[in-house]
Amino acid sequence: MVELDPFGGDDSDTVFRDVITLALAGFVSCVLLLLPHINPQAQASNQREEPPGNVIVEIRWPDAMTSDVDLWVQAPGDVPVGYSNKSGALFNLLRDDLGNVLDATALNYEVAYSRGLAAGEYVANVHLYRNPSGTLPVPVTMVVSAKSPDGTSSRQLLTTKVDLGREGEEMTALRFNLDPEGGLVPGSVHSLHKPLRVGTKD
Repeated sequence: MVELDPFGGDDSDTVFRDVITLALAGFVSCVLLLLPHINPQAQASNQREEPPGNVIVEIRWPDAMTSDVDLWVQAPGDVPVGYSNKSGALFNLLRDDLGNVLDATALNYEVAYSRGLAAGEYVANVHLYRNPSGTLPVPVTMVVSAKSPDGTSSRQLLTTKVDLGREGEEMTALRFNLDPEGGLVPGSVHSLHKPLRVGTKD
């Protein structure tokens, strides 16, 4: 008497099911082994990241104001860098903030970074480009940080606050000298005006 398979299949069905099950188990094992390696940057993101530049110049003004304040910087022997000339041999303007115009955040902030470090005099100006609200004066805070060429962590060197009293006004907030290691030269800090905007003269 011949026994019938109660499931109505033959031996080839059993082999097929076994092969499919083993292939699925192998795929799941590979996925589980690869999961820790898919996004290695996620572990590094928890660490504090250092700013990329050697000399960092930042300005802030009240976030509620619609004023467009511009940062202008000049490194030793280089051209002025600002909204109309965003890069020089040393500095790059990385954020040109227009106030609340076309801005995804309420933050009023501009920053310039240097690629490397040159010894000599640095100049940092602020310019009230546009002031649609008419609110005056516009208080601007500037912070200058630096790190040595060997890549140690950045340190704050200078901070100052200036008040821009009219639209179109450009003020020299800081002039200072750095040594070859990124240190502030004693007695070199002052704010004697030096225009930096393209098209202006001393």
